[in-house]
Amino acid sequence: MTEREYNQCVNQYADNVYRFIMKNLRHEEDARDVVQSAFEKMWRNRENVDTEKSKSYLFTIAYNQMIDHIRKVKRIKLKDDFAEDIRTTEQPKSQLKKILDEALSRLNETQRSLVMLKDYEGYSYEEIGQITGLSESQVKVYLHRARIQLKNFLVKPENVL
Repeated sequence: MTEREYNQCVNQYADNVYRFIMKNLRHEEDARDVVQSAFEKMWRNRENVDTEKSKSYLFTIAYNQMIDHIRKVKRIKLKDDFAEDIRTTEQPKSQLKKILDEALSRLNETQRSLVMLKDYEGYSYEEIGQITGLSESQVKVYLHRARIQLKNFLVKPENVL
């Protein structure tokens, strides 16, 4: 991958990667840090990156950086109350967005990542398997279970608008 191809990759995929990481971490600064480290790692390994597979490579790196970040945060053991007080955006959230965010937050890390990759980013099962290191059948099963959990949460009477 040349410098020019790297810059094209940054311009083309930066927003998608940031949105994916942000939805999973729900903290702007952490998401920026993870995305920046993913692009930095891609820059350092650009000679080994096939331009046609740069999107998949970038999402794989970002996913792994995010998992490392989550593990690091878990070791620090931040208080749950503190995490709830953090605002990720300054715009007022609609009721629907709050309910969807709450539903997504109830999923485990893997399930949330799979839902984001499939339903928000539009990756195929095979691509998601490559990014996450899971087999295609595992991706399908975990994604199915995540969607069932989401459905069960969203159809509760208190969550129906």
